[in-house]
Amino acid sequence: MAVSIGVDVGSGVIKTALFRVEGEKNAWLSRWDARIRQRNAFVLVEESMQSVLDSAGLARDDVDYVATTGEGESLPGATGHFYSMTTHARGALYLNPEARAVLDIGALHGRAISIDGKGKVLTYRMTSQCASGSGQFLENISRYLGIAQDEIGALSQQSTKPEKVSSICAVLAETDVINMVSRAIKPGDILRGIHESMAERLIKLLKSIDVKSGVVMMTGGLALDAGLVKALQDGMVQQKMETKVAAHADSLYAGAIGAALWGAFRHGKLSERGLLPKAS
Repeated sequence: MAVSIGVDVGSGVIKTALFRVEGEKNAWLSRWDARIRQRNAFVLVEESMQSVLDSAGLARDDVDYVATTGEGESLPGATGHFYSMTTHARGALYLNPEARAVLDIGALHGRAISIDGKGKVLTYRMTSQCASGSGQFLENISRYLGIAQDEIGALSQQSTKPEKVSSICAVLAETDVINMVSRAIKPGDILRGIHESMAERLIKLLKSIDVKSGVVMMTGGLALDAGLVKALQDGMVQQKMETKVAAHADSLYAGAIGAALWGAFRHGKLSERGLLPKAS
């Protein structure tokens, strides 16, 4: 048995998951997330780990492995670090065992990952940081339109006449949106157009890694954007792809989940060699 903590330090949000793993049985004990904003990320990580331990009624000495992912490689006290592609793949499979591909859409980029039935990464492709297909871009647009982020999906789905954004550059795309507002285009039509443009590029990523069928699991900050999910599924239908887009209420935690599970796995392998790392 191993108790492990997975910490996913993203560009905008820190996610932490605490697991107890015994053989094939995985028990998710507690979770925590918070926006970094202008705060010290490492201080937030310490707060997150203490929070998940308190929630589960455990002490720091009860933890066998602290696994980091994302931008948490230099986190003091961590036992090991895992690449985010690996952790999102494993986390996606935990949330949906039928997943054979992952669309990880974070604050700064989107990434398509092909995986096997054990969560192993087969291949991947990602957007550039400049692309207007990220969480930060949508956050900026929602702020400009004067709407809350949790309203984006619903407004997008109410659209009757989408106004598509043509540019893949975030700066130029924002200029497009400003022009749309000046032409009195409805916010829902603007958002649906943005979602369709994002979906088109994400579908191209999936095709570039030869994903043509099966369940595509969404992870990252935009996984629960219902407007984007619908635009993706509609786009796949239009292109006659035999794929199905899926999201989970805990998709935000996929990286942290994967880190915790891989950490427990590594702990087991090290214990076989007589090495039992403990979090400091």
